[in-house]
Formats: sequence, C-alpha cells, structure tokens
Amino acid sequence: MIKDIKAALDSKSCETERGLAFLDVLNVVSGKWKMVLICIIQQDKLRFSVIQKLIPEISPRMLSRELKELELNGIVKRTMYDTKPVTIEYSITDSAKELVPIIMEMVAWGVGHRQKNIIRK
Repeated sequence: MIKDIKAALDSKSCETERGLAFLDVLNVVSGKWKMVLICIIQQDKLRFSVIQKLIPEISPRMLSRELKELELNGIVKRTMYDTKPVTIEYSITDSAKELVPIIMEMVAWGVGHRQKNIIRK
C-alpha cells in the first residue's frame, strides 16, 4: 500500500505500485458509459429517469449496472428518500469530484485528437 503518494509518484522504484494504481483507475472508469455518467451526475443530483432521458442510447439495464458499479467503487452516492413512491437520487462523491477535472482534460484531449487525426481522414 502506498503511504506517501508524492514519493510514489516521484520514485522510479515503485513501478508496480504505480501500475496497480493505474489499474484501479481503469477499473473505476472503464465501461462505455461510466465517464459520461460521472460528467452528467457531477452537475446535480439526478433521478434514474432523468439520467435515462439525458442518455437515450443507454438501456435501463445497462444504466442500472453502471450506476451500481460506480456506487460500489465510491464514485456515485445513491440516496433513497422515504416518499411514495420511493425517490432515489444519484450524486457524485468527493472522490469523484477529484476525478472530474481529469475526465474533462481527457475530453479536451479527445476533441483535439479528433480534429487533428480522425476528422481529416
């Protein structure tokens, strides 16, 4: 386990720890919809039906699965309200708030990459 993150990032001797940390990142965000969901939910608490409307291409089953995985990984918080019918809202955790700027940088890189390499072809 990494005790000093800065030292691990600066050290050449912790290649295994860095690799494992990178695998953790991939485990959390890999999947067709996870980063999209993080970006959408980071703006506000949202109900399942609202998320479904914002991403019409995702099936309800896939949306449910992706949200559960994000919840298990501590990225999304699921809050259930005792109303009739029961209301469930999804929001992002503090950990996810740290991840959002990184995702946005990846999106910016993707836009630039498409403009330089993909659109020209």
